[in-house]
Amino acid sequence: MLEQGEVRKLFEEFLTENPVLAILSGQAEKTEFLKVRLHPVLLGETVMFQAEEFRGKQVFHKNMDKDQAVSYLTALLGTSFKQAQLETAGWTASVLVSKKGKATIKVKKQKEGKEQREGKEQREEKKQRLEDAWKNGLSHNRKKQYILEEGISVPFLVDLGVQTREGRIVHARYDKFRQINRFLEFIEDILPKLDKERESVILDFGCGKSYLTFAMYYYLKELKGYPVRIIGLDLKEDVIEKCNELARRYGYEKLAFYTGDIASYEGVDQVDMVVTLHACDTATDYALEKAVRLGAAVILSVPCCQHELNNQMESRLMKPVFQYGIIKERMAALYTDALRAQILEAMGYRVQILEFIDMEHTPKNLLIRAVKQGKKKENQKELSAIMEELHVEPTLYKLLLSQEKQEKLPQEKLPQENLPREKFP
Repeated sequence: MLEQGEVRKLFEEFLTENPVLAILSGQAEKTEFLKVRLHPVLLGETVMFQAEEFRGKQVFHKNMDKDQAVSYLTALLGTSFKQAQLETAGWTASVLVSKKGKATIKVKKQKEGKEQREGKEQREEKKQRLEDAWKNGLSHNRKKQYILEEGISVPFLVDLGVQTREGRIVHARYDKFRQINRFLEFIEDILPKLDKERESVILDFGCGKSYLTFAMYYYLKELKGYPVRIIGLDLKEDVIEKCNELARRYGYEKLAFYTGDIASYEGVDQVDMVVTLHACDTATDYALEKAVRLGAAVILSVPCCQHELNNQMESRLMKPVFQYGIIKERMAALYTDALRAQILEAMGYRVQILEFIDMEHTPKNLLIRAVKQGKKKENQKELSAIMEELHVEPTLYKLLLSQEKQEKLPQEKLPQENLPREKFP
């Protein structure tokens, strides 16, 4: 058992004397933690301490006051971790805990002899760097850097009511501004998949009011200089007319909008990227199938209203869990998107499921990003086993992987009522 008195005193001194960073590492047996980092943050006018807990592939954050942080670090060292590294503006320290619980503490301050050898300017510079490190540690509420910056007026954001003409973000539309920028971050990640030497064709199925369609064009064409042609598709004629009017006003010659549904669209033979956001239920599956058939190198999809599997799912093993309607519904949504990802991998895509926006803004916060890599994943046996266990057959599987679809690939008509009338209401 760790003798906590001396260790606790060290942590108290650390959190009092301009702390920069604490790192707990060296996993003890049977712990879920990989590593913990703790640093100061400024919340409003109050200095707090934020812990970053690394567990598997996820990172969890928690904010604490000084006393809570001392207790937190003391409790973890010797139980979850065997070593600690501390850095303040004036000293560093290391703590190593033996198997018997004995803590070896080493504190390193600047040596007098070294100070004498260094010139005054060097010492002052070093001191300033340490002080800056302390200040920078209080950066929790520094201004967020967005791809589309606050204070710079963008015509389509003004016309769509997100910005004022002076470039200020309309308070009631700030969440929309964050959504747009978050989406552009995903676009930024896939830029290497777009060819700058030829025109890339991008389809946005169910574009709605086209906030993100305009954002894509502005970012790729105007800011990055990519030769792109973007096509927006939706069922609402008045919305499409308005979007085309705006595109003409901005001189966006390679941006066009058309009225139509996903399954019947035949305007292109090949595309480079397909975007489908908040297409309801199986409309997402038809959009994904269309993207695969058109050879899209990149697919970005935010599914919505996953009802299909919820109506199909049965399992003797999971019956006690499925009796809770809301639990079954959420599990069905997760199973739906996980199976979609596996089906896309079976078609030769590398797939990630990412968080699109914070859960507080919408429960539909998962984005499927699929990048074509050519090599198909050999996972059909596993897929079949999962579907058999759950008694489900997803639409995307029937469209892309079932035997009859491999032999004959007719274009199925999607009922128009399944396509969302608006995106991001």
